[in-house]
Amino acid sequence: MKKISITTIFILFTSTFLLAQDNIPELNQKIIDYVKSVIGTKVDRGECWDLANQALQKADADWDRAFVYGIAVDPKKDEIFPGDIIQFENVVIKYKKENTYYTETMEQHTAIVYKVKQKGVYEIAHQNTQFSGRKVGISTLNINTVVDGKMYFYRPTKKRSSHD
Repeated sequence: MKKISITTIFILFTSTFLLAQDNIPELNQKIIDYVKSVIGTKVDRGECWDLANQALQKADADWDRAFVYGIAVDPKKDEIFPGDIIQFENVVIKYKKENTYYTETMEQHTAIVYKVKQKGVYEIAHQNTQFSGRKVGISTLNINTVVDGKMYFYRPTKKRSSHD
C-alpha cells in the first residue's frame, strides 16, 4: 500500500478549496465584482446596509428590501461563497491578537463575504465601521470568535420574472 505524504494531502486539500472558490454562483460573482469596484469609497449614505443594497441592485438580485438578502444558508452545514451576505444582530466577538484582547460588538450590521479563507473564516466587505468609517473596507471574521448574538448568512437569488 502506497503512503501519501502530509504535503500531498495539503496540496490536494488546497487545490480542492481553490477550485471551489472558482465555482462562485453567478449572482455572487456580480456582487463581488461590484464590491471590488467600490473598496475605499463611500457607497450611498455610507450605512452598512447601503453596500448590500447597491450590490444586490447591481446584480439584479431578489430580496425583501429589509434584512433578508436571499436564501438562508448555514455556515456550519453549507458552503459559503464570496458574495454571500451576512446580517448581524447583537453580535459580540472576542479574540486575542498577540498579547491584547479585543471585543467587538455589532448591534445591527450588514456585511458581504469578500473571500473565504477557510471554513468559518472570511474576509468581509462592509462600511460604517470603526476601522474604515463610512467607506468600504475589508476585515477578517472568524465565526468561532462570536460569543453572543446571531448571524444570518444569505445566498443572493435571481429576481423572478413575471413568466415564472
